[in-house]
Amino acid sequence: MKTAISAALAAGALAIPAAPLHAASVEIEAEGPVIELNVYESITAEPDIVTVGAGVTTDAPTAVEAMRQNAQAMTRVIDRIKALGVDEKDIQTTGINLSARYDYDRENREQVFRGYTVSNRVSVKLRDIEGTGVVLDALVAAGATDISGPNFRLEDDAAAKDEARKRAIERAGARARAYAAMLDYDDVEVLQINETIEGRGPSPANAMRAMDAESVKVSATPVQPGMVETGVSISITYELVDDEEES
Repeated sequence: MKTAISAALAAGALAIPAAPLHAASVEIEAEGPVIELNVYESITAEPDIVTVGAGVTTDAPTAVEAMRQNAQAMTRVIDRIKALGVDEKDIQTTGINLSARYDYDRENREQVFRGYTVSNRVSVKLRDIEGTGVVLDALVAAGATDISGPNFRLEDDAAAKDEARKRAIERAGARARAYAAMLDYDDVEVLQINETIEGRGPSPANAMRAMDAESVKVSATPVQPGMVETGVSISITYELVDDEEES
């Protein structure tokens, strides 16, 4: 008896349709029982890149003056980053914000205008992980009023994902053949494979965290890169089959 399997193939599947991106229904016929297995496999590796954030916040009576002071302060920070050997392409502005400042007058129960606040933040990609602590200290010395990070990751995790993919397929195959043996079938055949790519971000221990500049010690800030994780999640559909000789 043939079994028809309806499969939705989207952009995340191994069979990726050409634009536009929309699901397509594919009918797969199977003679024997069908089993679908979901397997996640990850690889841990030493990070080869780290990202830190640096910000400058300034206050002034007027918006123009607040922007002017902030521009001067951020220029000093960026110049310091470049002086440490960071390539200009690895420095990216992530946000500039101008807002009015108010205090609440409890006696008169009203907001009182106090001036303007400007904040400017940059993201810095460092390729020398061992120098991360020195860079953080230098950012504060240059005038950064807050820093964030470090965020460790793999810049190119293709090789690690290939290894994770290989392990996932081997695990899924072994499990499927175990099911086949328990149900008195000789082997399995792959009918369909779907893959989900996991992010190349840091492990939970390396999540981004904000730090007040005043809390950074004058001595080199200790930084431990640890390990980062990357992986793939696959879904494989198998058909349980008997050897042709015994069919």
